[in-house]
Amino acid sequence: MADKSAEDDLFDPNDETYGSADFLTVLPKSEFPQKVRAPRSVYAAVKDELMMDGNARQNLATFCQTWEEPEVHQLMDDCIDKNMVDKDEYPQTAEIEARCVSMLADLWNAPEGPATGASTTGSSEAAMLGGLAMKRRWEARRKAEGKPTDKPNLITGPVQICWHKFTRYWDIEHREIPMENGRLLMTPEEVLKLCDENTIGVVPTLGVTFTGEYEPVKAIADALDDLQARTGLDIPIHVDGASGGFLAPFCAPELEWDFRIPRVKSINASGHKFGLAPLGVGWVVWREEQDLPEEMIFWVNYLGGNMRDITLNFSRPGGQVVCQYYNFLRLGRDGYRKVHEACYRSAAYLADELEKTGLVDIVFDGDMKRGIPAVSWKLKEGVKTEYTLFDLADRLRSRGWQVPAYTLPANCEDRAVQRILVRNGVSIDLCSLLIRDIKASVDYFKSHPITRSISEEEASGFHH
Repeated sequence: MADKSAEDDLFDPNDETYGSADFLTVLPKSEFPQKVRAPRSVYAAVKDELMMDGNARQNLATFCQTWEEPEVHQLMDDCIDKNMVDKDEYPQTAEIEARCVSMLADLWNAPEGPATGASTTGSSEAAMLGGLAMKRRWEARRKAEGKPTDKPNLITGPVQICWHKFTRYWDIEHREIPMENGRLLMTPEEVLKLCDENTIGVVPTLGVTFTGEYEPVKAIADALDDLQARTGLDIPIHVDGASGGFLAPFCAPELEWDFRIPRVKSINASGHKFGLAPLGVGWVVWREEQDLPEEMIFWVNYLGGNMRDITLNFSRPGGQVVCQYYNFLRLGRDGYRKVHEACYRSAAYLADELEKTGLVDIVFDGDMKRGIPAVSWKLKEGVKTEYTLFDLADRLRSRGWQVPAYTLPANCEDRAVQRILVRNGVSIDLCSLLIRDIKASVDYFKSHPITRSISEEEASGFHH
């Protein structure tokens, strides 16, 4: 019989949680543990460690949802053992996914016919699938014409990292339109400068990560129509609607950005952002079946029928998709509009209060007709301050707020901005507390002058 340790002698399942033997030592950090522990004690210890994380509700850097209704939590628990990709074992979950795709095709004004799309682990995977379809269609056309396929390129505006990953992983030249003073978005004129016969597609963003503004999808499509009429080049559009895809249909329904534009062949969106679903689910929808190349499809038999499997992952939970369907049923168009309009009202309040300080220039004010409910600003030119935006971001962390400051991408690397994402749950009252803490931080810097401002790297690990 193995020798018992002193801790074994102390073990009593009836002990009060923090009086138990499990709390007599430091938790294992690198070596795989040897002993069994009581579930209550382990849960308490792990939960205690999680207190070191920031408060998700005060994280104004993230686009992702940080508040969900209790019923969403329950559905996530009900689906914890469902593998979304195993459509044969979980046919009703697969059916719910197909319903969501059809509802999104309707929301985004796809032509009549079977909806073509899929759920993914997030908007980045959905974006990559949309991009891969463009590449495969371009390759097929080039091969049919007897032309080489070794130099594809993709045109984007200033984008977040997922499109850099896509072009690097699939060996595509990334033609990213840089920001310029006075122009922070993709424009039709800049797009046309970069187009050639090797361009697989153009990707406008409906809610640019750095500022929150929508890029002009319709104007870009019109310019590409004119280019085709003049040169014969037929270049498709994929819309990165990671955020705006779940905002514009409800709050700017007159804005033409979706499948109402014939040149738009695919759209990705993030369900766990303004789709209000829990982390992590994304969606990709193609305009018509013919826009999804057959070689990207794997067919799965279930209930005597066939279902497409398109995604890159082969194991992922089904709860997020089920909760997305719950939100569609629970809210409908009217409910989504109410939730998002509340976010835009909070954004307008923030922009107004920040401008009243006289210390900042608003870069984007969260106008629902022009972008997502986000507010971005820079320090007012010509006004001397005792701090930088990186100092302010660091100071706000002492009150739990995560309000990122960062420099813009090329060619505006010398310009620092700060940005707030207003999600469901960021109420006007919560915004008033943030404004109070921003003003208190500014007063602190006045009475405690900074001798050396911190750098962007020191301020936080925030990156796009």
